[in-house]
Amino acid sequence: MGVSVETPAALEAFTKKNNVRHLLLSDHGRKMLPAYGALVTDKKSPMYRQGKRAYFILDRQGIVRWMRIQENPLDLLKTEEVLKALKNTRP
Repeated sequence: MGVSVETPAALEAFTKKNNVRHLLLSDHGRKMLPAYGALVTDKKSPMYRQGKRAYFILDRQGIVRWMRIQENPLDLLKTEEVLKALKNTRP
């Protein structure tokens, strides 16, 4: 699933336009992203109050078992890297 600071309506339009098949959640109120350290909080940054590109693996109890927060939102992780992390976090 993905989380964004965009409004639910904007995410719905994005999902339809780009044929996104996974769930996208809105954190337009910016409650969840700062709790996970995934919100730009530097007031000098042009990205202030925007979400960072971040990856998290949580277990069934909601405990974060792996995370990667990218400073540059254009830096995407390779699928293989995320799958390897998922495999390594399994009991």
